[in-house]
Amino acid sequence: MPPRPGLSKGELEIARVVWELKQATVRAVYNALADVRDIDFTTVQTYLRRLEEKGYLNVRMEGRVRSYSPKVRPRTVIRETVSDLVDRLFAGDSMPLVRHLVEDSRFTEGEIEQLRQLIDRLEGDSDE
Repeated sequence: MPPRPGLSKGELEIARVVWELKQATVRAVYNALADVRDIDFTTVQTYLRRLEEKGYLNVRMEGRVRSYSPKVRPRTVIRETVSDLVDRLFAGDSMPLVRHLVEDSRFTEGEIEQLRQLIDRLEGDSDE
């Protein structure tokens, strides 16, 4: 299967709403965003159709109303997007990205503990 085209910032914003709602009409997505930012109904409609065309959403007709649901899980989109970023910026080497995130972020004690647990788990997996 050929890779799906990447998502624009606006498409990703709309996809997040659909992921959260699980199934949504244009009106439901518009209403979810209208309180957060100024967006036209037709813009939401355009983004949803693009997401369908790109293979990120399923669509089902309910009478004359299109109902959208996720076709791709958020985790899959994150993996594909980060892989593309690593390929384009770091020639496939993920360590510079990890280093950047660790050095340029202000982690809480809880987040540092999560990082330690992740490293411990990774080291445990490599011992087997």
